[in-house]
Amino acid sequence: MKVAFYTLGCKVNQYETEAMKNLFKNAGFSIIEEENTADIFIINSCTVTSASDRKTRQMMRRFKKNNSNGILILMGCYSQNHGDELKNNQDVDIIIGTKEKSKVLEITQDYINKKIKHQSVQEFDRKEKYEEFDIIDWESRTRANIKIQDGCDQYCSYCIIPYVRGPSRSREREDIIKEIINLSEKNYKEIIINGINLTALGKDDHKGTLVDLVREIDKLEINSRIRFGSLEASIISEEMMSIISNNDIFAKHFHLSLQSGSNSVLKRMNRKYTKEEFYEKVELIRKYIPDCGITTDIIVGFPGETEEEFSESYEFVDKVGFSRIHVFKFSPREGTRAYNMKEK
Repeated sequence: MKVAFYTLGCKVNQYETEAMKNLFKNAGFSIIEEENTADIFIINSCTVTSASDRKTRQMMRRFKKNNSNGILILMGCYSQNHGDELKNNQDVDIIIGTKEKSKVLEITQDYINKKIKHQSVQEFDRKEKYEEFDIIDWESRTRANIKIQDGCDQYCSYCIIPYVRGPSRSREREDIIKEIINLSEKNYKEIIINGINLTALGKDDHKGTLVDLVREIDKLEINSRIRFGSLEASIISEEMMSIISNNDIFAKHFHLSLQSGSNSVLKRMNRKYTKEEFYEKVELIRKYIPDCGITTDIIVGFPGETEEEFSESYEFVDKVGFSRIHVFKFSPREGTRAYNMKEK
């Protein structure tokens, strides 16, 4: 049978889709690009914004319109967030949330062979463990992603992710190092280390922080370049910068999520830092790597944001001098604190 995938959202979703492709390929399924000719279509969804919700619904309708007999599997953050209403959607054959992604092959085979429908979304508990996914090979021959952490405990007031991804869970450091070595031996030029909240690595199991991982990677004799995904500025330290600046395997680039350059907006966002603290970390990076590329994310139109706050944010961004800025319009997410804030 032919299986097609469609992935929305973050690098973690991309990693998980790649892992699922490996599962189906090893079980004898053919992986194809065009969903219209697929027997099975798997949407790995996102729910960070209303736009991602809309795109998920569009892809569901498009597949069933063009392939009414095909099996539609909807999984990921949109499923986790809208599980109850999806149960009444006759177009969706299998619903999986952000848990049980590693069981997608088993669940699919049960549906094919026994017509057992899986349409439940499991809730998370505080003792949740990291769900392992093995990737044997990446479709790209030059770059590969590694997922080392899942979930988030930050609860920024605008963000739905802690509710749909659950609490922070860390991957075992031995497994991380093993996968890095494996990918390097397969001659991938760049390995990107990702997680939902990389900065939280090790805080759940107390088995070592992201800085500890950097220290271990520094000792490896590999030919691949190591790049980190989005980071919270708080993780930047003298030790971390000393290691990264003195080893060429580390990409000289950091993506630090700012979200706003106004302290009053940052407080309403529950971001737990000030713009002055953020700037100190930027200066620390440039102390060690003067020409380092620094990119960021900014949310505009946050509830209650005044012209003065917007100008403050604009001036701060200009002061930092980011290499690139991803600007997002605020998208209210039901269930978050910002959703009920006035003056949206």
